[in-house]
Amino acid sequence: MLSGRVYLVTGGGGGIGAATGRVLTERGAAVALADLDGETARRAASQIPRAIGLQCDITDAASVAEAIEQTVTHFGRLDGAVSNAGTVHLDTAWDLTPEQWQRELEVNVTGTFITARQVGEHLRSAGGGAIVNVASNCGKVGYANMAAYNASKAAVISMTRSLAMEWAKDGINVNAVCPGGVDTPMLANVAEWLAPRLDAEPEELLAGMGPAQLGRRVRPEEVGAVIAFLLSDDATIIRGQAINADAGDTPY
Repeated sequence: MLSGRVYLVTGGGGGIGAATGRVLTERGAAVALADLDGETARRAASQIPRAIGLQCDITDAASVAEAIEQTVTHFGRLDGAVSNAGTVHLDTAWDLTPEQWQRELEVNVTGTFITARQVGEHLRSAGGGAIVNVASNCGKVGYANMAAYNASKAAVISMTRSLAMEWAKDGINVNAVCPGGVDTPMLANVAEWLAPRLDAEPEELLAGMGPAQLGRRVRPEEVGAVIAFLLSDDATIIRGQAINADAGDTPY
């Protein structure tokens, strides 16, 4: 399905990013796993075939451009990107500082835009490709103590629609996925933060964070499979969408 293609995956050092890298290579692609922690990215890349690990700060356009250049130099081409890098700060809206709010939007929104445009410029010259932005079901329904994260992921969903409309004429398809209840370190951190505030054990909270219809947490590679489909030619008629990958928790 993706044989011979090459994709840049940001936030590729772990979680959904690393799992997506594995899924893409299983479908015949090669990947550049990029992460703010370059060593983590290189370690993740060493565990899968046709992969390289790169250090990349998505809030820095020059850093993203360098990652693209390294990818093309190594593999000879670039067919698209998975913009997965992100951050979350847990706090009440009363206690969230303007600096913390700004940082979350800088990474989750501005960083996603910088990645999309830098990759998009390459794809426009190369004749087209596909980009998948990793948003969240938080961007649709929202959760307490995550005001900045909710807002940032809602912005990614809206931005995805805009980019899809503007870039269709350049042969670039843009979609988003909205995961929820995924078994990642980020979800574990949420449980750790909530536990003392709810007088509960983190493991107990984490056990109940899976989607009700599924009866377990979503596996990162299951989200990766949805991303792989959206990058493929089979998804040509799916454009500017925010596809839920939370096993039914979000009804729209």
